[in-house]
Amino acid sequence: MTNTIVKTGLAFAALLLAASPALADPVQDVIHGPSLRASVVISSDVVRIGDLVDNAGTAAQIAIYRAPDLGTTGMVRTAQLIETLRANQVVGVDTHSLKEVAITRASRPLPAKDIEQQVAKALAHRGGLGDPENLSLTFDRELRDIQLDPALTGEMIAVATYYDPRSGRFDVLFDIASDTSSSPAKLRFTGTAVETVQAAVLMRPMERNDIIKASDVSIERRPKSEVGSDGVSLDRAIGMQMRRAMRAGQALRTLDLAKADLVTRDQGITLIYEAPGIYLTGRGKALEAGTKGDTVNVLNLQSKRTVQGIVVGPGQVAIIAAQPRVMRPATLAANSVATGKIE
Repeated sequence: MTNTIVKTGLAFAALLLAASPALADPVQDVIHGPSLRASVVISSDVVRIGDLVDNAGTAAQIAIYRAPDLGTTGMVRTAQLIETLRANQVVGVDTHSLKEVAITRASRPLPAKDIEQQVAKALAHRGGLGDPENLSLTFDRELRDIQLDPALTGEMIAVATYYDPRSGRFDVLFDIASDTSSSPAKLRFTGTAVETVQAAVLMRPMERNDIIKASDVSIERRPKSEVGSDGVSLDRAIGMQMRRAMRAGQALRTLDLAKADLVTRDQGITLIYEAPGIYLTGRGKALEAGTKGDTVNVLNLQSKRTVQGIVVGPGQVAIIAAQPRVMRPATLAANSVATGKIE
């Protein structure tokens, strides 16, 4: 019996020695308990336990909250969350001393600016409208950034476009394809569209014959129906003379402007007479107004005769000199015979 006890003791000791190396190694398979996350991003319309708690086990798929709106973040107090977890048999959760948990709903942002550009492209060249960059759109509802489901990865495709040229009303329907569904999402926009053009606009009231300076005008976009096809650019407007009185804020058109008069009626002017080898000046008075290149009547104050001249500069009129008539040889011969003088 003693031998049996000794043998049993030795066998047990050998077993302990064989197991000792394994006992000395760290435990490889450690089972962690449920642990709370500080923040999560979800793509579903509901929040599940597994979204908020690591190692939630079989309770991970249980929905406990409605998800925040697309692209927004909601906060849940930890105390409230722990009560909800206990009600669903999830206990012993390590909260990491968190006071609250942030829940963000993933989204695909669609900026209002991009929406407006897509609507303009859909309306371009319809019913007499021009290029999309020249269209001014007014939407029936305030246009804001839209948050789409992240699964909607397709482009905005216009599938139905309506435009009434008389009223300017539009109605555009878009499809956006989804990665997870065969049915695309639909977006509809309504409002009014007006084609605009760049035009020089008066910054102050102007009277007839006023000369436009750079500070008197600015460039603005105005409806094409207001300006027409003869709108004036800023460069063309500066230095021109008003043909009629206009109010501040009115857009200038070609018919509203004329070249500035360099000579006005009853103005004292300089008369210029120029011929090959001769350059003479004198004093005169303009009998009518004119711009550069105009032919006007002037009074020569020295001879008291009315002559015609061409406006060549501010207060300057060049006298139109009579051109000597060159006779042909046949004409000269005929004249000589008539006078009895033949050379």
